[in-house]
Amino acid sequence: MPGTDRVFTPRISGVVPNERMIWTGGFSPVFKGVRTFELHPRPDGTTEFTMAERFSGLMIPLVRRSMPDFGPVFARYADDLRREAERARS
Repeated sequence: MPGTDRVFTPRISGVVPNERMIWTGGFSPVFKGVRTFELHPRPDGTTEFTMAERFSGLMIPLVRRSMPDFGPVFARYADDLRREAERARS
């Protein structure tokens, strides 16, 4: 996690080529994080990218307040992905 000493080591737990990829980390039922990346084709030929993360487990009530804000990291990731996709297209 940028800006902290926290390290997350998710594993790829699902892939549908050109549609979806899922990363999973943690130890169920104690703590589990699932991040989903999806591509949605649009009628105009562009692609919408969405990314979501869900946390679950017995530890969530205890650690929720100490968890970092993933919003800026998500925004940076999406922006980097957009730039690379546009660069590859040109």
